[in-house]
Amino acid sequence: MSRVSFEVSGGYHSDAEAGNSGPMSGGQLPPIYKKPGNSRFTAENSQRTRTAPYVDLTVDVQDDTVSVHSLKMEGGSSVEESPELTLLKRNRLEKKTTVVKRLASVSHELKRLTSVSGGIGGRKPPRPAKLDRTKSAASQALKGLKFISKTDGGAGWSAVEKRFNQITATTGGLLLRTKFGECIGMTSKDFALELFDALARRRNITGEVIDGDQLKEFWEQINDQSFDSRLKTFFDMVDKDADGRLTEDEVREIISLSASANNLSTIQKRADEYAALIMEELDPDNIGYIMLESLETLLLQAATQSVITSTGERKNLSHMMSQRLKPTFNRNPLKRWYRGLRFFLLDNWQRCWVIVLWFIVMAILFTYKYIQYRRSPVYPVMGDCVCMAKGAAETVKLNMALILLPVCRNTITWLRNKTRLGRVVPFDDNLNFHKVIAVGIIVGVTMHAGAHLACDFPRLLHATPEAYRPLRQFFGDEQPKSYWHFVNSVEGITGLVMVLLMAIAFTLATPWFRRGKLNYLPGPLKKLASFNAFWYTHHLFVIVYILLVAHGYYLYLTRDWHNKTTWMYLVVPVVLYACERLIRAFRSSIKAVTIRKVAVYPGNVLAIHLSRPQNFKYKSGQYMFVNCAAVSPFEWHPFSITSAPQDDYLSVHIRVLGDWTRALKGVFSEVCKPPPAGVSGLLRADMLHGANNPDFPKVLIDGPYGAPAQDYKKYEVVLLVGLGIGATPMISIVKDIVNNIKAKEQAQLNRMENGTSEPQRSKKESFRTRRAYFYWVTREQGSFDWFKNIMNEVAERDANRVIEMHNYCTSVYEEGDARSALIHMLQSLNHAKNGVDIVSGTRVMSHFAKPNWRNVYKRIAMDHPNTKVGVFYCGAPALTKELRHLALDFTHKTSTRFSFHKENF
Repeated sequence: MSRVSFEVSGGYHSDAEAGNSGPMSGGQLPPIYKKPGNSRFTAENSQRTRTAPYVDLTVDVQDDTVSVHSLKMEGGSSVEESPELTLLKRNRLEKKTTVVKRLASVSHELKRLTSVSGGIGGRKPPRPAKLDRTKSAASQALKGLKFISKTDGGAGWSAVEKRFNQITATTGGLLLRTKFGECIGMTSKDFALELFDALARRRNITGEVIDGDQLKEFWEQINDQSFDSRLKTFFDMVDKDADGRLTEDEVREIISLSASANNLSTIQKRADEYAALIMEELDPDNIGYIMLESLETLLLQAATQSVITSTGERKNLSHMMSQRLKPTFNRNPLKRWYRGLRFFLLDNWQRCWVIVLWFIVMAILFTYKYIQYRRSPVYPVMGDCVCMAKGAAETVKLNMALILLPVCRNTITWLRNKTRLGRVVPFDDNLNFHKVIAVGIIVGVTMHAGAHLACDFPRLLHATPEAYRPLRQFFGDEQPKSYWHFVNSVEGITGLVMVLLMAIAFTLATPWFRRGKLNYLPGPLKKLASFNAFWYTHHLFVIVYILLVAHGYYLYLTRDWHNKTTWMYLVVPVVLYACERLIRAFRSSIKAVTIRKVAVYPGNVLAIHLSRPQNFKYKSGQYMFVNCAAVSPFEWHPFSITSAPQDDYLSVHIRVLGDWTRALKGVFSEVCKPPPAGVSGLLRADMLHGANNPDFPKVLIDGPYGAPAQDYKKYEVVLLVGLGIGATPMISIVKDIVNNIKAKEQAQLNRMENGTSEPQRSKKESFRTRRAYFYWVTREQGSFDWFKNIMNEVAERDANRVIEMHNYCTSVYEEGDARSALIHMLQSLNHAKNGVDIVSGTRVMSHFAKPNWRNVYKRIAMDHPNTKVGVFYCGAPALTKELRHLALDFTHKTSTRFSFHKENF
């Protein structure tokens, strides 16, 4: 038997403090149970001032029983345990029922402590035996946090209350534990039972039933959206025996499950390392366990640190800007229309004048041909139908000539770099204009063929011999009797084949086919839904142009060669395009490149480093075409250049998505060497699959070509947004900014050494960027390996913090969600200790979930008033609309001007 005394302060209002024991034989009883307390636990909370009344209990421990030996209350009066205790003292003792209920746990703990060698008087408590705890507790808790995060609030309670009344109609208003999940609308019965037990333990409910008031308390905690409440619920479910302890194995399990819930495979593999990190932080004495309250404290501190505090002035400014950005409704419809039109023209004036000019030219040509054929001898028989057909044909000629110009990339790049036309001509919209012209061709061909087949040909077939007589010079002496007369001719055959080839090319160029979105197609037809099918069928235009010239030469109604104008429209664009293709073939053959290294990264990304040919000058943000004859000798595919202009090599990062990229990866995989056997799994992703391998397939390059992102130097502040593999042009820009800033700093040092203080200013400063914000949003954690070395290099070299880099991993739940709380805590710990982010593996701290783009724009607008900000985006089209809308909204309502640019592929 052993005797121990401990005090319980009457100022405590829960059993959370019952583990604070008093002195015993020169040692300190380790705390047994600490229920997660208030929303913020600090070190000061553990040293609360004891307030009267208090209880001093002396207990005898023998076997599995505990008895109260003496009781001192309020001022030290001692009362021996006897049946003669007064009713008043009994009532006061009953107020400490929470303490008495925990005496069994005290007995068990004291028995364990006294049974080990050295008793309880040693300087250091011994390492406890591993607690027998169900391993699925953390897993169940994590899975259920999605339900806990529901936000239906009061509306949800009304439905729960209705089900409660129905279920408890025969049980006297008491809800059975087994019916709890059904009552609150939870499909997982097992998790519902776990949740019930956790909520009941917190309220010291030991029975299997609850009443309506208790159910409402349960529901209020479930629907409490505060981070603290959800975290406490999670911990209550993990700590099933309510002892408040976590061993290293249990910490490891929670880390692994948290990483799994957030699709963070790398963290899951290193759970042992991170568990040891937490134990090192929270168990410095190596007693073998940590208190749940300590882990909670660390989590809450991490959550607090993630919130950027602002000064009162900044908050007021942010609030004022939010009010200004709210949409205002004008009751006058004319004023609303005028305001919308004004902003539309201001934002799109370059596109507008080009499209308007295009429409005007087409209208003039259509009208010209229409009037011409109204004066023709065929008009009395064929009527306005032939005028419509010929007018539409004239627009088709124009559009078949114009559609080649937007894809003359060398010409556009030269005009962009060497002339000032970029101020009035939207070169960035070249592919969009190409698509608009294609729609114009479809409309023109439909009108031309429809007018002939459905209108003027039937009138010609049914014309009287007298009416047909003036038309013999065009259609022959014998009047046509059927449509076969028109089909069985050069005009008919060339026209039908052209329409067929155009229909194939236009159909397979749509996003559904080009991007391979039609997965439900049967086996043989699946190959049509691919980029390769689009690429090859699009080159049917060679045949189409030959047929178009033939179709325009063998005309029924035109005999003089100088009136057959089809070739006149096409000669300049076709020659220009042919020269472009010849330049590509010649340039790619003389600018030989060798492959320096190849690497395959997680997320199916192939990185190729090439030697840089002489006189290959490019700007960050530009792209080049890549050809691999081992895959296809004819296909050229564009990829952004990820190296900086100052680098002595060229690099591209290719995401394996389509047929060509998969084949390219397969070709390199056959000749590349695997990583050394002794290399760890974490390094394999970054290992070279080959370097200067003579068996590498031959690669040709063509470029560089202009892109919207190359104009970033015109802006003092730039916002770079990359979505997934769309970060490729932004990486080159980030490196270029650092290099340019370093070069300017070095030039300034040289001037100071030479005694020159003022720099020699050119008429037009080429590099104006002073501040850059880079946001990279990706779904997979492994994607950060693509540019890990580059981002670390930029973080090290950017001493003045000119570039603010933000990595976002959307597979992780947003910051403030209990499902990602442990990940965020590990991130803070590891970055503080090692300077490395556990999510990205770089020196750049990662954020969770998707960025709040409105807040991003707002912050830039507040920090850079009266400034023109260039916004450059590369990625999936889904985000384009939101970023463009925000750029326009902030431009219209703040002094900051945002100019949005999207990369086209």
